[in-house]
Amino acid sequence: MNLALFDFDGTITTRELMPDFVRMATTKRRRVIGQVVLAPAIVGYKAGIVSGNRVRERIADFAFRGLALRDVRAAGERFARDIVPATLRPESMARLQWHREKGDTIVVVSGSFDLYLSHFCAQHGLELLCSSLESRDGVMTGRYSGAQCVGVEKARRVRERYDLSRYPVVHAYGDTHEDRDLLALAHRRWYRGRQIA
Repeated sequence: MNLALFDFDGTITTRELMPDFVRMATTKRRRVIGQVVLAPAIVGYKAGIVSGNRVRERIADFAFRGLALRDVRAAGERFARDIVPATLRPESMARLQWHREKGDTIVVVSGSFDLYLSHFCAQHGLELLCSSLESRDGVMTGRYSGAQCVGVEKARRVRERYDLSRYPVVHAYGDTHEDRDLLALAHRRWYRGRQIA
């Protein structure tokens, strides 16, 4: 039995889904104001001045702070059911099935939120390592719970949970620079659908 590590956004799906989830989980008023308030950070990110982690922190804080956890969880379940299926790459789903038929351990390793990824992974029998948002007394704080599961954190979490020496072959699939540390764990690596050395 081998180990297969899959990034989610852009690898299993056709695009990044965080903006779509924010639109579903927050109010229209907050979305409209957020376009103005968050514009400098987003422009800075596109210009390479602001890190992806920092932009995601700002978006999460503005979008989710003060919302009821039960409402955001319900939005995550709806999102996994109604939005995610239309974004899935057929070739990636076929690859997941190939690993499943071989009896491999399949893990989604993603910076996306457990609020919807937990439902997707449960539906498809996949294990999950991902980012989580913090809540206190049933209210979202707008902060991440722990580190974002991107870059070196992806590799750290995989090594923490899985003894890589137990697997004859480790496969990894990614599509951005934030997946490089994940890909470095593997014997067989796929980047944007192509096997790389």
